[in-house]
Amino acid sequence: MANKDQSNSVLLYDGLCGFCNQAVQRILRHDKRKTMLFAALQSSFGKSVVCRHPALEGIDSLVFFEPGDQSNEERVFVRSDAVLKVARYLGGPWKLAFAGYAIPRAVRDYLYDQFARRRYGWFGKLDSCRLPSPEERKRFLDVV
Repeated sequence: MANKDQSNSVLLYDGLCGFCNQAVQRILRHDKRKTMLFAALQSSFGKSVVCRHPALEGIDSLVFFEPGDQSNEERVFVRSDAVLKVARYLGGPWKLAFAGYAIPRAVRDYLYDQFARRRYGWFGKLDSCRLPSPEERKRFLDVV
């Protein structure tokens, strides 16, 4: 089971986005290793990552966070790169998404941004983040 010692990858997501919440639930169901952690961008952890990475200012969708260690600095991946990192983490049939790397990042990110602009209209905007179940709570760094 994952622990909260910051050594695991963390998926930051828009806690108010209906699609993002559905995506997190899908990842929880398909995650065989159960080591990925989650935090809403609106949470204190999410805000601290944005503070340390100014390029994330204004990002309101997925951010894949890899913690640093003594030899590596922490890294963040956004937009289509974040989606591809999640697919790599999940493995199995999700690896088919690696074909996305054949598409130039600018094109992938353009398509991602087009979807992101419409996601609230298609999937709704929540008034608050969904509270995880007691079992799921172990996988969330903090809940807003």
